[in-house]
Amino acid sequence: MKKLLALFLTVTMVFGLAAALAEDAPVKMTLWTFQELHTELYKTMMEKWNAEADKPKLDIDFQVFPYEDMHNKLTIALQSGEGAPDLVDIEINMFANYLKGDIGLAPMNEYVEPIEDHLVMSRLNNYAKDGKFYGIDHHIGATVMFYNTEILEAAGVDYTTIKTWDDFHAAGKTVLEKTGKPMIVWESADCWSVYPMVNQHGGDWLTPDNQVRMDEQVVIDTLAFMKSMLDDGTAIPCPGGWTHTEEYWGWMNGGNCAAVCMPFWYLDRFTNYMPDLAGKMKVSAMPLWADGGHKSAQMGGTGTAVVASSPNAELAKEFLAYACLTFDGCVTTWKICGFDPILKDVYGSEEMKEPNKFFEYYDQDIFAVLSEVLDDIPDTCLTEYFPAATDIVKTQMAYRLVELREDPEQIAKDCAEELRSQIN
Repeated sequence: MKKLLALFLTVTMVFGLAAALAEDAPVKMTLWTFQELHTELYKTMMEKWNAEADKPKLDIDFQVFPYEDMHNKLTIALQSGEGAPDLVDIEINMFANYLKGDIGLAPMNEYVEPIEDHLVMSRLNNYAKDGKFYGIDHHIGATVMFYNTEILEAAGVDYTTIKTWDDFHAAGKTVLEKTGKPMIVWESADCWSVYPMVNQHGGDWLTPDNQVRMDEQVVIDTLAFMKSMLDDGTAIPCPGGWTHTEEYWGWMNGGNCAAVCMPFWYLDRFTNYMPDLAGKMKVSAMPLWADGGHKSAQMGGTGTAVVASSPNAELAKEFLAYACLTFDGCVTTWKICGFDPILKDVYGSEEMKEPNKFFEYYDQDIFAVLSEVLDDIPDTCLTEYFPAATDIVKTQMAYRLVELREDPEQIAKDCAEELRSQIN
């Protein structure tokens, strides 16, 4: 009897220990992304989450895929109902594809709505449909100007006096005359030059109900301005076709151009790929359009989403909010990625002022520039046809404008008709 009791107690203890271990076992989840940098942020936030005693431990498998492969893989997984991750990064130009029909993503409203007065909501609206927010971005993506002060000073130009695009063009003529160098490049193979200029001016490619705006006068006027700079040499075609190539980075790093207009997150492209410009580059607000428009434009972005069919969907949503919507998460986003966080509360905080490689490289109060434009960043109209519009800009509008120097009005009309043909 004693032996049986001892055996019973032993078995009970073993099963009790196994149950305790099972309770402490981390919850396994999978996150897909196309951007390695994002995994550094999420790994850090997972470590912070796991250090909190009141939260279930997480073990997230971060899987990085090439851009096209990941989005294609996600589409197949959602359509088939098999093989989808728990969390996924969806690039802004692709997000509308996943808001069609039966949406396979989980809304984040319970985390967004209570703090929406503290968020840059134009950013969250990019990933919304019918009042539901399906994606959380890492950053605002506010477009700013990066100036090479060494070139400008050699030409006797003070970048702080450049207030309008007309001022910018005039400064470019002085720079070209004094140094022989262009003021800026325009991309011929992508949308990073054309779209921010149009959007800041008050234009867009579509309306919410998919009426095409691509041939509106504001678009034509914007293209005409860009062409005027190409015509007199103050702007030239971007080496490599766009500002994310080794060819462009090497050329820019050699001190061959006075400025580039890109989103705030481009900070780390300089620190990572153009080290010789450290101490020479300064960040400034975009010049304003004399006839109206906005202070900036949002560009680029990733809507991180929770797959609705995930068995851990509620926990995944809680972690996503923890990583991207909390004060600590947004400060960590700045420190690791150099992004401009979507939570307005972090700006001006001591945590955001701590020394890092970005402050050292630019040697200025970067966030003072950002604070100038936070109140006037227009929405992007991301309907299901926005990816098609972007493709038309990449393959037709930018190339015909920058390389072929065709008539801006004709370019706008042709591109608008092409977009309409795909919608109708």
